[in-house]
Amino acid sequence: MAKKKTADTQVAIVGAGIAGLEAARQLVRLGYDPVILEKSDRIGGHVADWHCLFPDMTPASRLLDDLTDATHDLRVICRANIVSAGRLGDGYNLLLQDGTSIHVRAILVATGFSLFEAEKKEEYGYGVYDKVMTNADLEHWFNTGIDARITGQDVRRIGFVHCVGSRDVKAGNAQCSKVCCITAIKQAIEMKEKFPEAEIWCFYMDLRLFGKKYEDFYIGAQRDYGIHFIRGRVSEVSENIDGKVIVKAEDTLCGKPVKVTLDLLVLMAGMVCNRDNHPLAQALGLGIDEDGYFRSKDNIASITASDRKGIFYAGAATGPKTVPETLAEARSAALDIHAYLSAQ
Repeated sequence: MAKKKTADTQVAIVGAGIAGLEAARQLVRLGYDPVILEKSDRIGGHVADWHCLFPDMTPASRLLDDLTDATHDLRVICRANIVSAGRLGDGYNLLLQDGTSIHVRAILVATGFSLFEAEKKEEYGYGVYDKVMTNADLEHWFNTGIDARITGQDVRRIGFVHCVGSRDVKAGNAQCSKVCCITAIKQAIEMKEKFPEAEIWCFYMDLRLFGKKYEDFYIGAQRDYGIHFIRGRVSEVSENIDGKVIVKAEDTLCGKPVKVTLDLLVLMAGMVCNRDNHPLAQALGLGIDEDGYFRSKDNIASITASDRKGIFYAGAATGPKTVPETLAEARSAALDIHAYLSAQ
């Protein structure tokens, strides 16, 4: 039976991405009245910028429409920055930067992730060569059709570089982003559908395709779309006199060097911790792991729990997650919050 709504059942959800929205949807079903605090001026997080979701190629807008329809009556405060969270009775008093004070009994941190800044990997030429873009740039083009690097251009040879800024100690991010391999495959398929005559290469260290239907997706990319997969790190990216991108790599399976000239090079920028994690952790009194993500109570049975009473996590706040994992954690966190508040 859903818990009766009272002024004491309010929950603050920090972050209005899919984790925050899904948790809000579940909490509403359980009878609570969450308030969503979002640092930006819109809801939806990174998924709002995405075109299709792997492996089913479901439009990202469909998922967001479902989530926002279920939460449209909730109070959402955009441009919300939490300054402090002091204990007050059986809950917390949240003080926002604009002076707003909100009393809640539980807090869910669903702040998501940031994308690695590809210009930091200077060897790949992002921001230097005209025909180098990131996965996020390409998703923007899928959604809008606007990008001078593609629009009106004859795109016949396209390359994708995996693990840009992830699994890279020198870049300060040793974590696997979990979604770069499958995102590259998804985007390669989309580009092949838009440019059927194009030749497409994916340069990877190794393929991590652990999710449901991911391996099938990869096999279909080779069998049905003729996409080439080259195992080996890209060693050099340059530009020729015609403005095309020259990529040098080693095919470690064949033991031979590879050199291709491309009309477009897409860098798969990996997930890194949300850049606002440290100030938020300080405001909420939470722990941060050495990778910059929030520290869970443990990494096995209590991923959604923090070390502070009444504060919980969901989604990529604690590490790289896929969309299905994020939604599942949001539902789990909502149940954890319900159990916590029911015991008070």
